[in-house]
Amino acid sequence: MNEQIAREVVLVRAIETADQKKEVLSEDDRMYASRSARELAQWQASGKQAEVTGDDFLQQRSELILKRITERTPAFAAFAKRRNGMKTLALTLPLLALLLGAGLDRITDPHRVDLLSAPLLLIIAWNVLVYLGLLIWLCIPSRSLGWPKAGLVRHLSVGRLALPRKLPHTLSSGLLSFMGEWAHLSAKLTAARLSRTIHLSGAMFAIGAVASLYARGFLSQYAAGWESTFLNAGQVHSLLSTLFAPAIALFHLQGFSLAEIEALRFPQTTTVEGGARWVHLYAATIFLLVVVPRLILALVNNWRAARLARNFPLDLDQPYFRKLNESIGVATGGMLRVLPYSFTVDEARHKGLGQISLMLFGEQGRMMLRPSTSYGEEPQDVLRDTDLNDPQVNITAVLFNLTATPEKENHGAFLDYLAQSSARGIAVLIDESSYLERAGEQVDNGARLAERVALWQQFCQFHKTTATVVNLLNPALHPLDAGVGLKVSAAA
Repeated sequence: MNEQIAREVVLVRAIETADQKKEVLSEDDRMYASRSARELAQWQASGKQAEVTGDDFLQQRSELILKRITERTPAFAAFAKRRNGMKTLALTLPLLALLLGAGLDRITDPHRVDLLSAPLLLIIAWNVLVYLGLLIWLCIPSRSLGWPKAGLVRHLSVGRLALPRKLPHTLSSGLLSFMGEWAHLSAKLTAARLSRTIHLSGAMFAIGAVASLYARGFLSQYAAGWESTFLNAGQVHSLLSTLFAPAIALFHLQGFSLAEIEALRFPQTTTVEGGARWVHLYAATIFLLVVVPRLILALVNNWRAARLARNFPLDLDQPYFRKLNESIGVATGGMLRVLPYSFTVDEARHKGLGQISLMLFGEQGRMMLRPSTSYGEEPQDVLRDTDLNDPQVNITAVLFNLTATPEKENHGAFLDYLAQSSARGIAVLIDESSYLERAGEQVDNGARLAERVALWQQFCQFHKTTATVVNLLNPALHPLDAGVGLKVSAAA
């Protein structure tokens, strides 16, 4: 599944998830889209003499649904066609860098080549520091660079953040949810494209600086030399010998002696040939230390971006996709793993969890109940033998009791550990059955229930997860058909 198809599929999922009351898409709309998509996918597969794939089905279904919404809500069409902001940035930033580099000589003396040219030395030094930083980061890949910022990635991933006017509230909610989810899912792709653009811009800036140096040389006579308050000729000779060594060795350029450096101290001047010699040395050095490495890094990131765009990493094992794929016979059920926290699951609630797994994954859905973690236990100790990234498990869900009061040091620590350790993210189930049993039929029961649910939802949001309220004694009270209503946290 490529990037464009994945974007449309995620967009449709966000809209369907937000539209739980079927205000935007009726049940008939969804059934029609699924039936037509299945037929189209089967027709395409028969033409290729291949099996029907879930990717083809999801692509056809998302196209049909987006077309239906666009017909009913013209304002949605502009959003559906909206593209990310990377294309404009990828074109303008390198061009701007080239022009800035070409204008660099405007801030220096246009008639002389300074052997200790601050702009040219800064270009080289800055790029060497960048390479060192990237090398250090490669040694500690678990650490994030902290850049690009989430806001920038979000903007570059989804384009303009403002929503079109005159959209139904439910549709607006779905689009807002999509923008957040897509920004997260495409973060690696956006980062690769942004890195490609930045490295290419670095190379273009250096090319612009060197090009302007040569261009001015055709119209002006350079006088090469140097001057310094603190450095003597020997120190300058050592510095330049080190700096120009790669270029001299690789391109067989003429070297220089200490006497020559001493003779070049301003106000002495050199011949035209002498000025050209230092231009060549600087150009070759910048080519080797800046242009070539930056272009290689740009090509590497371009390859990464192209690979991600061709095979977008969308987790099709999520319940929403598995239930849809089940309709064309390519789904194989799924596994819901439940990790209770300070929660004793009796037989009735165990049965309720089984029903929830069937809601999520269909008739082939399975449930794995792990032993309950006692209040205050360290998650690292309790889950030491649990593979949180087991490929056989489709969803890992934490189970809390609504009667409990969430605490940062205990419930929060448990959530944080799981969210940071689970590559697929985690779901949080809040069981209300015990709370309703205790509350009975008191007059203000509804208000208190809403307050407690809101408390848990805010608590989970603080720990970067989303609470899903369930009733294990009567799961039908909160249907989770096709995964709608169940939120999984962002992948670690």
